Amino acid sequence: MVLQCIIFIVGLAALTWSADRFVYGASALAKNSGISPMIIGLTIVALGSSLPEIVVSAIASLAGNRDTAVGNALGSNITNIAFVLGVTAMIRPLVVSTMTVRREMPVLLLICAIAAYFIFDQHLTQWEGLILIALLCIFIVGIAYTSIKAARKPSVFVDLEGDVPSTVRTSSAVMWLLLGLVCLPLSAHFLVESAVNIATYFGISELVIGLTIIALGTSLPELAASIAGLLKGEDDLAMGNIVGSNIFNLLAVLAMPGLLSPGILDQDAANRDIFVMLGLTLLLFLFSFDLRGGRRINRYEAGTFLLLFFGYQWLLFG
Repeated sequence: MVLQCIIFIVGLAALTWSADRFVYGASALAKNSGISPMIIGLTIVALGSSLPEIVVSAIASLAGNRDTAVGNALGSNITNIAFVLGVTAMIRPLVVSTMTVRREMPVLLLICAIAAYFIFDQHLTQWEGLILIALLCIFIVGIAYTSIKAARKPSVFVDLEGDVPSTVRTSSAVMWLLLGLVCLPLSAHFLVESAVNIATYFGISELVIGLTIIALGTSLPELAASIAGLLKGEDDLAMGNIVGSNIFNLLAVLAMPGLLSPGILDQDAANRDIFVMLGLTLLLFLFSFDLRGGRRINRYEAGTFLLLFFGYQWLLFG
């Protein structure tokens, strides 16, 4: 079992690294091909934050581990709000922009409600997977249109143009792109396989392993990005990273089991986990709600999120 734990950790590290290299190569290649940095930021770079979750969900679905894939999607959203946001706001209270509350939080709530509706009958279909992908495309187009028309970028995609690499040779971009394409599925395969083996050894369900160690592991890049944004004084970057990641998790990550492995889901996903995700998302909205501006996620509220996160872990393993 020690070997399986080592494989999981190495697989997670390789997954994060290869996702970063894939996004780097794809972004540089697109820029060298004359595509606008804004378009690259809104597509390749934005999806890159959820790329580890997407690939893990796809590999798990193809392997028949549907509940692991669903658990990864729901667990990543729960972890992003209760743990990532909790830790970030404990370091320093997080200012929430009025535009985030008015426009982006309601979008997240709506998408959460749609995802919950799809899961509530304990069955995920290919049509539901296709609907989620269609909504993802609509969301990206809508954000792109808003960014072009408005002087201020939506916080879910703030500073993404700055993440597009420049002065990278096309040959180097292609090399990193291909390396990422090879390493992403390989690392995800070993990650999922070792996680399932660990779950079997300890008598834990595939759903719980997706909700916990896989979700936490694939959410570490969001934690690093949120803390980095906060330390630079870019609160919109920290909050936008979490809100944007959660939207992509439900539209892209949850779509994978629907498209690749439709079927019956673990009843706990429908009876417990979607309500935890919905409750935390609603709580985030309520904590952020102040249309007059200047609203903060303070340390008391951050502590509440962390208590809820550890309470949820106790519920899963208790």
